[in-house]
Amino acid sequence: MKKRLCFVILSTMLLAACQSGDQQKVAEYPEKKTEMITVQDWTKDKNLYEVNIRQYTKEGTFAAFEKEIPRLKEMGVDILWLMPIHEIGEKNRKGTLGSYYAIKDYKSINKEFGNKDAFRSLVKTIHENGMYILMDWVANHTGWDHIWTESNPEYFSKNEAGNFMPPKGTDWDDVIELDYSNPDVHDAMSDAMQYWVREFDIDGYRCDVADLVTMDFWQRVRPELDAIKPVFMLAEAENPKMHDHAFDMTYATEQFHTLVRVAQGLESPTALDSLLDVRKKQFPENAYRLNFITNHDENTWKGTIEELMGPAHKAMAVYTYTLPGMPLIYSGQESNVQQRIEFFEKDPIQWGNYSMLEFYAKLNALKHKNQALWNGEFGGDFIRLNRPQVPEVIAFTRNKDNNTVLSIFNFSKRQITFELNKDLGDMADYFNGETLDLKSGTVFELAPWDFKVYIK
Repeated sequence: MKKRLCFVILSTMLLAACQSGDQQKVAEYPEKKTEMITVQDWTKDKNLYEVNIRQYTKEGTFAAFEKEIPRLKEMGVDILWLMPIHEIGEKNRKGTLGSYYAIKDYKSINKEFGNKDAFRSLVKTIHENGMYILMDWVANHTGWDHIWTESNPEYFSKNEAGNFMPPKGTDWDDVIELDYSNPDVHDAMSDAMQYWVREFDIDGYRCDVADLVTMDFWQRVRPELDAIKPVFMLAEAENPKMHDHAFDMTYATEQFHTLVRVAQGLESPTALDSLLDVRKKQFPENAYRLNFITNHDENTWKGTIEELMGPAHKAMAVYTYTLPGMPLIYSGQESNVQQRIEFFEKDPIQWGNYSMLEFYAKLNALKHKNQALWNGEFGGDFIRLNRPQVPEVIAFTRNKDNNTVLSIFNFSKRQITFELNKDLGDMADYFNGETLDLKSGTVFELAPWDFKVYIK
């Protein structure tokens, strides 16, 4: 999304304004179902890791980040999403360095990060390590001094005075809106997106505020990209229509907001179940959803994981890994950084001792080796247990062939006793290795914000 203290997303079905601590109404969409493209097999057991190149290292370069690839591979990271790497506009720039999302030239490289040869080297190293790379793509708007403002001013929306303008309904005054009623914009944008796939062998895109771009463009560009190589596409949108022959995965944004409200005691954990019920009716069965407890927007503008979730954050991370969907890790999450990373200035991540690296490595390994937790139709059935016996507890199984995962969460700040109501047989506690015969009537004593994961 646009990087502001608040953001606005407009679509024909949704108006989402700045979130507060109050309970928000879940967005309503028509119930099912769009017809999806076939998701690629290689994505079935993958996780996503968001990379903030500017802040990742003191140098803030591709070359410096390239040295981190072996560590990320060992941690079990699969897909790297790079925040925008293009040259940033100077006119009406925010702060000293500006927003990555105010782009000056879609075929350029931000010189702070390196050059095109350095980027090719990074892509090559990522692929040699068995990983994949998505570029962040900003199709809705550009910087005020984008090269098209001189060569093709007709590509842009105009206000009543005939001047360039920020996207309608936003306060994003460092960018101007592209006019998708002009078919030439579709041609130029498709050409730019094809360029990075063809010339640099990237594996797909994370598309910024995808709901603000006309659906006919996304449905046009997807097959054009796939004709070069099959790509993976993530929409920053929580709109089932995005899956209609365009995107493989969409954001589970309202789930994140609900997790925050539960962690802060503002909402019952039953709201998470209710949201899952609503979304199941709205989204295609094989649609991937992006599950997260932070990202660049939330960290910078809302707060760190500790600020938003406090002692609940580990349980909520496990929840995002064991639910249907693909989990996301943001730069620094493996160190539990206590830093709202600056957006318009240089602010290197304070890495500390990687205190959470082993935790996330273990979750990534669980995702990889247990087919019940794979993505979309590749993963297992989701079955709730004991609801609503104990409102503070969420318990469910995921089952696929001979693989079963049982997840139990105490989403409250008080001690809870929980009694299993299903026979599951011998299962191993994933985090301590102890094997138990889990019969109906088995009692669990759960500390505040405690969680249990059992596998077989």
